[in-house]
Amino acid sequence: MFGNLNMLPCGASPIQYLFCFKWEREDGNGKRLPFQSGYYHGKIKFPPDYPYKPPGISMITPNGRFATQKRICLSMSDFHPETWNPMWSVASILTGLLSFMMDNSPTTGSISTTVADKQHLAQMSLAYNCKSAIFRKMFPEYVNKYNQQQAAEQMNSERSSSGKDDGGTATALTLRNGGKNEVQGRGEIKAIDVRNRRGSKKYPFWLLVLLASMFGLVMALPLLQP
Repeated sequence: MFGNLNMLPCGASPIQYLFCFKWEREDGNGKRLPFQSGYYHGKIKFPPDYPYKPPGISMITPNGRFATQKRICLSMSDFHPETWNPMWSVASILTGLLSFMMDNSPTTGSISTTVADKQHLAQMSLAYNCKSAIFRKMFPEYVNKYNQQQAAEQMNSERSSSGKDDGGTATALTLRNGGKNEVQGRGEIKAIDVRNRRGSKKYPFWLLVLLASMFGLVMALPLLQP
């Protein structure tokens, strides 16, 4: 289930280990799992007489399945020493933890959330982990990965903002130029319309008859004089 697994002793004594793994794989049908692409940070605390007694396991990263900073009840955890097998390795313990993460059975330390909640927490997991000074100290490779992601997102954001600015400027210029052209064009069109209307103005028929009669009368006046 996990692609990368790092486990380091916390402090001078190797009794307490911090682990971090990335959940990479999909299920067999290619369906995206709730925890996929999440970076999960947790803690395994071994008793002094390990491997004859089981360790305590807790999660630090919010994940939607287990409460944070709370011991989880598993068959291979210190809740069930009667089922503990000294032959189980740390990889076996984490494999069991991951298998139980996909289960919805309630247990001590478990919580109930939706698939959407788990997916959201998976997306936010690396950012959350990198806020921890201990995580940054113990897992610098994940911090570097997060910084690279942030730099890439910043670059994309700047490109997007630049594109929006260019587009906004172009739009503003287009609007300004287009608006000016539209106003000028409308003015020219209106002037043409006005001129055309004046040139093709129609007068009432009776007025034309009256004007024709008056014109005929004026032309006939010299003939009517003695």
